[in-house]
Amino acid sequence: MELFRERGYDATTMRDIARSADLSLGCAYYYFRSKDELVAGCYGRLAVEHAAAAEPVLAVAEDFERGLHGVLRCWLEIAEPFHPFAGRFFSVVAQPEAVLPGADATEARDAGIGLYTRLVAGFAPGGEPRLYPHLPELLWRYHLGVVLFWVHDRSPGLGRTSLLVDRTVPMVSRLIQLSRSRVLRPLSGRAADLLGALRE
Repeated sequence: MELFRERGYDATTMRDIARSADLSLGCAYYYFRSKDELVAGCYGRLAVEHAAAAEPVLAVAEDFERGLHGVLRCWLEIAEPFHPFAGRFFSVVAQPEAVLPGADATEARDAGIGLYTRLVAGFAPGGEPRLYPHLPELLWRYHLGVVLFWVHDRSPGLGRTSLLVDRTVPMVSRLIQLSRSRVLRPLSGRAADLLGALRE
């Protein structure tokens, strides 16, 4: 990551990376077949580090909305060093799993969904009970939407991404609560049925 920041992603070679790690080039290729695989590995580690860093946030949050806001803001802080090459970073991790090491893709997904599972279990945000089994994955996918916006954000200090998080978290929290209202409950049930079918 330091080399990518200093030289740029394209200008950094696997030979540079091996030399910096005090490894032979062959040894580096033994663990990672390409820079793309290396980036995928870093993405998996980033997700795990975020989940660990967010635990203290969840420990002091007073309710679901504050917990969700804290988790997303925590990710923005953890990911900030990656932003200079965020486009390349995202294009690599968005590739089909066949291109990336399966363990890295699974690690990142499991860490993300696991974090939102703890959030939902710890704060019971309300809402339609049939949606509850799907909430952690839905929140993780909302998180991925924030990440995609962050990739394209060129505002000073990534202010637009911060604004996006600050403004959408209350909306997401309110939508979850409204999902069991008389008007939205039928739609929530259909959404739950669809999500179940997509999982199968």
